[in-house]
Amino acid sequence: MTGAIPGLPLETELPERVGVLVVGAGLAGCAALLAAAEAGQYAVLIEKTDAIGGSTVKSAGLSAFAGTDEQTEQGIEDSVDLLRADLLEVGRHRNDPRLVDLYCEHQLETYRWLKRHGVAYGEIHAASGQSVPRSHPTDTTAMLVHLLRAAGRSGARLLLGTAAQRLVRDGERGRVLGVDVVGPDGEHRRVLADAVVLATGGFSQDPELLATFAPQMANALTAGGAGNRGDGLKMGLAVGAGLRDTPYIKGTYGHYAEPHPDEDGTGILAVYKGAIAVNALGRRFVDESSNYKEIGDAALAQPGVRTWQVFDARTMAMSNDEVPIYEFAGRERAGMLVRADSVAELETALGLPEGSLQRTVADYNDAIEDGRPDPLGRRHLSGAVGELFPLAQPPFYAHPTGTVVLATYCGLTVDTRMRVSDWWHEPIDRLYAVGEVVGGFHGAGYMTGTSIGKAAVFGRLAGQHAAAEESELAW
Repeated sequence: MTGAIPGLPLETELPERVGVLVVGAGLAGCAALLAAAEAGQYAVLIEKTDAIGGSTVKSAGLSAFAGTDEQTEQGIEDSVDLLRADLLEVGRHRNDPRLVDLYCEHQLETYRWLKRHGVAYGEIHAASGQSVPRSHPTDTTAMLVHLLRAAGRSGARLLLGTAAQRLVRDGERGRVLGVDVVGPDGEHRRVLADAVVLATGGFSQDPELLATFAPQMANALTAGGAGNRGDGLKMGLAVGAGLRDTPYIKGTYGHYAEPHPDEDGTGILAVYKGAIAVNALGRRFVDESSNYKEIGDAALAQPGVRTWQVFDARTMAMSNDEVPIYEFAGRERAGMLVRADSVAELETALGLPEGSLQRTVADYNDAIEDGRPDPLGRRHLSGAVGELFPLAQPPFYAHPTGTVVLATYCGLTVDTRMRVSDWWHEPIDRLYAVGEVVGGFHGAGYMTGTSIGKAAVFGRLAGQHAAAEESELAW
């Protein structure tokens, strides 16, 4: 992918010394690189795989911002106070409030910074954990290319196929001096830096770490960036970093339940556009408007760990090719949906117990039409947004749905300058961390768009602060 993108500031030779060394080429790393370069530092980004993107390009590409131009154009009333309240509510108030405040304070200026560098957003949608629509979709690859090209114009450089191994520390003062790396040719090198920014992602692709920190995900699917094996987490812990939020690792509901070449890691969330979720007994098992991490937990507890999102033509009409989680028509073209002219035929096609899905859909529709409370507590389509409607317009569809660990959303402790801190909340000098490798921001839950959002917001801040470190190296 990277070789086909012109204009990236690619380098082939590892420098011996840099101002800011960024590890990881997802959005968090690219934002940190650009911010450091704009601040006048010689910034270099290393990425262990042969392509940029990490989990960023595996995501739905949604950013949670409040008070934007696009929201105003669509008549959506939002505010920083409402954003903060939603973040804390979804996180069950187990978030680090300092990081929540930091995000809220800088999210709008970061959004404008991204737009100045060419990032464009489409139609705003509501999604998990949002009391008003604030999911801003964008082309993630294009976003990273915009940031990297801008960084290159400011003198920054990018090296692919270059893996960080260990942090280098000053034995007397404990500060971080650089990173030991392995280059594309297998050569071991040491790169010294005034500051190091870890943006290495999580560990969704590392079975050992998942078994250690998330045994409850044993029956979940796994996806995410190919390089997400916990490298930055291990390096940080090795130098005494603190750790947060490991009990809250959750899978994401919506992923196609079978291996399929057209499943790019995002899955679909038809439940947020009117679908119901049913298990192998043909029964609903969850409030479908809930946070999709909570739906994922509920799905993993179902018989056979197999569920379906069931919807009708009205939901299919809401398909949006611009937003992967709502790209229903594309999934049908790829053969990932079961289609039938009636609920009875769909029930048979799915192999559900006779009459089960028919009763479930009828009960669901009757409750809506009669104005009765939903027995599972559903009152809206997604969070507090959208009015329920019966599943009554043929044809009917079912998406075989599993729960996947796309990201781990726990990790190293940081302060409000994005400096990594130890178990006693003291900063580890010259070491910063951003993105999925960081814990504390999400708390016990996750609001759609805050992974991409925090990568940009905190990545930019980390780059700025890392660039301000005084050089003590003899250049």
